[in-house]
Amino acid sequence: MTDTSVFPDPVYRETVLAPLFEGVKANYAGGMAAINRAHLVMLAETGILTAPDARALARALRDIETGIDIEALKYTGEHEDYFFLVEAELRQRLGDLGGALHTARSRNDMDHTLFKMALRSRAAQMIDDIHVLAGTLIGKARAEADTLIVAYTHGQPAQPTTFGHYLGAIIEVILRDAARLEAAAEGLEHCPMGAAAITTSGFPIDRARVAELLGFEAPLLNSYGCIAAVDYVTALYSAMKLVFVHLGRLIQDLQFWSAFEVGQIYVPNSLVQISSIMPQKRNPVPIEHLRHLASVTAGRCDMVVGTMHNTPFTDMNDSEGEVQQAGYAAFESGGRVLRLLAAFLPACRINVDRVARTTDAACITITELADTLVREEGLSFRQAHEIAASVAKAVIAKEKPLGAGYEAFAAAFQAATSRAPTLDQYQFQSTVSAETFVARRDRPGGPARAALLPALDAYAQDLTQLKALQAARAARHHTAADHLNSAFESLLES
Repeated sequence: MTDTSVFPDPVYRETVLAPLFEGVKANYAGGMAAINRAHLVMLAETGILTAPDARALARALRDIETGIDIEALKYTGEHEDYFFLVEAELRQRLGDLGGALHTARSRNDMDHTLFKMALRSRAAQMIDDIHVLAGTLIGKARAEADTLIVAYTHGQPAQPTTFGHYLGAIIEVILRDAARLEAAAEGLEHCPMGAAAITTSGFPIDRARVAELLGFEAPLLNSYGCIAAVDYVTALYSAMKLVFVHLGRLIQDLQFWSAFEVGQIYVPNSLVQISSIMPQKRNPVPIEHLRHLASVTAGRCDMVVGTMHNTPFTDMNDSEGEVQQAGYAAFESGGRVLRLLAAFLPACRINVDRVARTTDAACITITELADTLVREEGLSFRQAHEIAASVAKAVIAKEKPLGAGYEAFAAAFQAATSRAPTLDQYQFQSTVSAETFVARRDRPGGPARAALLPALDAYAQDLTQLKALQAARAARHHTAADHLNSAFESLLES
């Protein structure tokens, strides 16, 4: 039976080929042009192509790049995809010589190289945005080093600390996330070109030269892995996901702190929307956008990684065009989170009056009273803890601040030890103040200025080192682009 059908089937064209073609136009046309140029330069330099043939191909490529309006192209089905369109244009201009450009390469190694090039530019922008956020938070933490806040555990007021100390914890996580993303970005820096379909080529190709011209650190060594291993995808999206899972926890705190009943943070009018029907209601809506965009980004990362699950270890469409293009949305939504958060947090301020009221109402400095009794009165911590608990219970019952609880303290101390405390009323009030609580916690990692400011200096140094890695990678890409342009121009003139 004769098959008289004609490729492409209309439904296949509509559902797969046309969308992929549009994706190539938007994401890969520039990368494909760079790969064509780099591969042609290598073919000429190794003598696989003669100088006249290389010159003819270079001129034809230049004409195609300048003469075709990529944005205006529509998928017609005449060519399977954009790659074959370019090859057809070469053959139309040069005859059989137009097919010589594809010597010693395959769509397999080309595709994975294209994906890495597209991912590395997006990863670079995301890393830059994370660096900006980290730097912004370091500056905010310095400015808020003495700003008291209530630290919550299990949703309840726990102990006093400072906004700078809280931000320091966030900064540490962001820097660790940035380091993980940096490592994943390095995983994009080895070039698949030269692997061809699976096993490299019988031609004397120079894989290192193509990698150099495309800005990669080196070739990816194993040719099978070049077309089968997708850990460069899964590692990158896994590292990205962690950024937004972790930022989501910060965002949730902002939502909690901004609630009317808590009121620890004040969101300025520029970041507040007023209800359409309740004019008294200040809605810090950007926090909700931050929260859902962070969740959407994490979900998009999961989608990419999940698609790779239980797929064969070979070249496959599961890791290619459709999935890659869908994954780029994670960079878009994630970038919005990073930029908005970098603007939002510095604009907010702590409501110091509400912090003071919560501090008093919840007796959150009581731990320091117990610690002081151990140090100054020679009690065991358990005995001191029981006295402190009795004092807290008494002042909370009377709805008084802890600083007004000296009589309750003296009575509890006498009952527990059969003697009067050496701590007088003034010393007691100083001991249970939030300022004293913070100032005495000056061990490494604590909220006191003596501990916090050196930590912030260390974070700034870590950030500088991460920026240097990113700058070196960007410089290599920029230098490679210049070298590729020069090498290609030399072919035109040879």
